[in-house]
Amino acid sequence: LKKYSHVNKKALDQFMSFNEQRETLLERKREIDDAYSSIEDLIDVLDKRKDEAIFRTFKGVAGFFSEVFRELVPTGEGKMILVGADTDQSNNGTDGGDEESNVDTYSGVQIKVNFRGEGDSYLMQQLSGGQKALVALAFIFAIQRVDPAPFYLFDEIDQALDSSHRAAVAALIHRQAHSKDSPAQFITSTFRPELVNIADKFYGIGYQNKISNVYSMAKEESLDFISN
Repeated sequence: LKKYSHVNKKALDQFMSFNEQRETLLERKREIDDAYSSIEDLIDVLDKRKDEAIFRTFKGVAGFFSEVFRELVPTGEGKMILVGADTDQSNNGTDGGDEESNVDTYSGVQIKVNFRGEGDSYLMQQLSGGQKALVALAFIFAIQRVDPAPFYLFDEIDQALDSSHRAAVAALIHRQAHSKDSPAQFITSTFRPELVNIADKFYGIGYQNKISNVYSMAKEESLDFISN
């Protein structure tokens, strides 16, 4: 027996203890694996809902953009498309109707418009200043119809527009302001008569002795002021 005096007499107890710890850790690992799997499933569901919400919102805005652009430019046509992340996709784009698509496969939104209703459509960078302003307004009003805001503040949005497009913008603002479903208040500054003609309230800003003053005006006074 003296030969085996160095043998660990507690080996069995230690083995039993370590074995219990091993089983406990294995059980804990199984729980963590199950939790990880559940979290991955939840992430997949949330990603799918996110994609669905983004595509649903995009399709709504894109549809209203085409509608509003036609109201502003009766002879024209405008559309919004999603731009693919890779080069081949970006040449064509999509309207977001593919339910199997993932938003990560797209790099942005592209707008194409045609002001004559025939021929090629043009991108934003190919448009004049007035045309860009009109497209921007169509985009803003499209968002307004999807997710209405209580009021809008515009600063000389008609500055670069010709008279026919100013009249179209004014008519659109008037319809939106008096909409039964989602009326909004529009506060605009202008030096053109078209927006003045459809307004309900008028204010002038005077500057004298380095002091600015705001005062109420009648419609006739406003038209006379901007004409001079």
